[in-house]
Amino acid sequence: MERGVKKKVLTVDDSRTMRDMVAFTLKNAGYDVLEAGDGQQALSVVAANKVDLVIADLNMPIMDGLTLIRRLRAAPAHRTLPILMLTTESDEKKKAEGRAAGATGWIVKPFNPDKLISVVQKVCG
Repeated sequence: MERGVKKKVLTVDDSRTMRDMVAFTLKNAGYDVLEAGDGQQALSVVAANKVDLVIADLNMPIMDGLTLIRRLRAAPAHRTLPILMLTTESDEKKKAEGRAAGATGWIVKPFNPDKLISVVQKVCG
């Protein structure tokens, strides 16, 4: 990570507890963290901020994670934005849907904090 320049990560989950756990883990590793409670909120946050990574749940009200990924990928500015799915879903069919939508990676809840940091470092530094 460049000195003095913190990477900005958006965590998107309808569970405040899960957002808090992800934010705590990432902040301790030196990342700035923004939060959204669903995909619609996430689009607003991304429109107003330059983010380096999005970590999104799959199952959320208003707009789910797959729809969020498709909407982000439809915008030229976000075609290369790393997007990780962080979800309880481990079904291969869902993972394939995520890849097809444009997800960069897939992490199953409950997550291991060290593994999350490792994946985040790999995809956005």
